[in-house]
Amino acid sequence: MKFEIWNAVRRAISRVRPSEGFARAIFARRQPHSVTPPRPFRARPKSAARALSSADARFVARTHRGAAGSLSYKLYVPDAPQRANPALLLMLHGCGQDPDDFARGTRMNEVADELGFIVAYPRQSRLANPAGCWNWFDSRHQGRGAGEPAKLAELALALAREFGVDSERTFVAGLSAGGAMAEILARTYPDVFEAAGIHSGLPYRAARDALASFAAMQGDAPPPPAPPASDATRRIVLHGGADASVHPVNGERVLESAQRSRNPLRRTQTQWRIDSGEVRRTILSDADGRAKVEHWFVEGGGHAWFGGDSRGSYTEAVGLDASRVMARFFLKA
Repeated sequence: MKFEIWNAVRRAISRVRPSEGFARAIFARRQPHSVTPPRPFRARPKSAARALSSADARFVARTHRGAAGSLSYKLYVPDAPQRANPALLLMLHGCGQDPDDFARGTRMNEVADELGFIVAYPRQSRLANPAGCWNWFDSRHQGRGAGEPAKLAELALALAREFGVDSERTFVAGLSAGGAMAEILARTYPDVFEAAGIHSGLPYRAARDALASFAAMQGDAPPPPAPPASDATRRIVLHGGADASVHPVNGERVLESAQRSRNPLRRTQTQWRIDSGEVRRTILSDADGRAKVEHWFVEGGGHAWFGGDSRGSYTEAVGLDASRVMARFFLKA
């Protein structure tokens, strides 16, 4: 059945005009800019790449085997991790990427060195998805206790036990298909992940099969269901206004879904200009003033990790550093 679905997708691809190609929608082309991001969210200089090279010995390949199945991943432990109150971040790559490429492009290991948190990069098997995408659009991978969400949650729990990480310091983030899976984990495992970062991703259950993913990525999907009262996971959403692969309305729908929570949230918005254009930051806060959801709309931003290293795939210099923006939100810095 799996191969029949993908054969149907391939046949659909062949009928799509080149300007609307599904390949471009899934494997977003980089849209590099030559500008240098300004403070306060400045990407570190290229010399920082030498530190990453010297840290290769601390970036190791592993395999997790659990009740839900096995999962290979790369693990990065900083030279000086926080021992009193350690933190763990799962980073979910996009289609066509792998842990090494994603780590290189996001430079999240450099941020981990600075702030002392542990980073794990799960690898999607090409047997599970020929394009290397997390199966966010498949109803079998949208619930608790089975499929990819169960594997990823098991990995997070195993690493948390190994390194003594509390559930309040366990986070997940992803790009595109990885961002959509991060939102699924936020919905299905709020007891495991305290916060989630969704970069250029999609809302929960935006599609229920592979063919429906076409419409979802272009913003033509039903609104996501309202979150249950048990959904306590904080979220930070980043999306570019020029994203031609996953329509920016998808990021807005994650925000709107949280707004429909049973617990009233106060909405505030600020805006300023960066190299690519205007940034609009919308915050939903609870009665105590704690930010539950942040939505960053970046005018001119494409389908790529903002502020990443151009040596990795799907990165774009827009004037802010998504890795540091997310780390600040996760660690409440």
